[in-house]
Amino acid sequence: MRRKTSLVLLALAVFFAALSPLLRWYAFPRLAKIPANQYQDMVLEAKDATLIDYNDGMKAKKVPKVTIVQTLKGNVEASEEIEKTAGKDVVVWDGLSYVVGPDGKMVSKIPERYIFDAHTQDPVHATGESVDGDPVKRVGIEFKWPFLTEKRDYQYFDAQARTSAPIHYRGTQNFRGVDVYYFEQTIPWTKVPFPKTMPVQGITPASLAKTGTTRWYTTVRKFWVEPLTGAPVYGEELHKEELRGGTLLGGRDKVTVFAGDVKMREDYIRHTVDLVKSNRTLVLLMTSYLPWGFLSLGLLLLALSLWLEARSRRPAATKVEEPEPVTA
Repeated sequence: MRRKTSLVLLALAVFFAALSPLLRWYAFPRLAKIPANQYQDMVLEAKDATLIDYNDGMKAKKVPKVTIVQTLKGNVEASEEIEKTAGKDVVVWDGLSYVVGPDGKMVSKIPERYIFDAHTQDPVHATGESVDGDPVKRVGIEFKWPFLTEKRDYQYFDAQARTSAPIHYRGTQNFRGVDVYYFEQTIPWTKVPFPKTMPVQGITPASLAKTGTTRWYTTVRKFWVEPLTGAPVYGEELHKEELRGGTLLGGRDKVTVFAGDVKMREDYIRHTVDLVKSNRTLVLLMTSYLPWGFLSLGLLLLALSLWLEARSRRPAATKVEEPEPVTA
């Protein structure tokens, strides 16, 4: 009976020991993915910002606050269509960056379609990939880092410039109880297109081009990223935009369109940190808790199996009978 039990325990030990690396290196890369129907929004604010007033001689003025609302909506129908030819799990995010001035009026809105691999977050090039209606071909990541983010630089796509540039790993920090990697990217002054939708009736990118006035942009982009999930828990930008040259400025060399330190609003910070902590536990379960738990269980079962096998092989003690006394 002990030998049969020992063999069963040995089989279980082999099973759990083999399951440990399979779960980490085979199952996790295939199971961990961004859902195609995910929806998220984010509100950022730039307090004490500088904003152009188109109705007052296009002068730059100090304003108490500029609000940026960013939404990302998963387009399931589009992702399923692309998956037919891509041969992989694909996520399509339809995004919108909507900027509102202190009076509640629209300053700019830029739609965007981001298509990427659901598992690796690498871009997938397909029809519809665009920024503000302009076709683009992304290189590198945008919005989200890969699962199990590494301590290294990544290529990050800049929607304003329509190009990618390195975003540098600057160290590990603790942000509200979560260990995060800090990344920073600087986009130098770059000539960028005008938004298709302008805040002034009758003004279009085509009409602005005729004046010879151009739009320039620079930013310092900062992200604090939880490495297991690859999700930013916080972000901010030191953002500046200018109009330069042309007849539109009435002889001025340049005018500030917008300048401010854009930060996530406090309630969205709390929500994001709580959400990331929850998702982090799920990733840890697949990459650490279960693999190490199964390996430890396998070793324990192996030790128990060997112990029972040794007990079964031990010779049974024989009873020695004492000689009976000799009687006459």
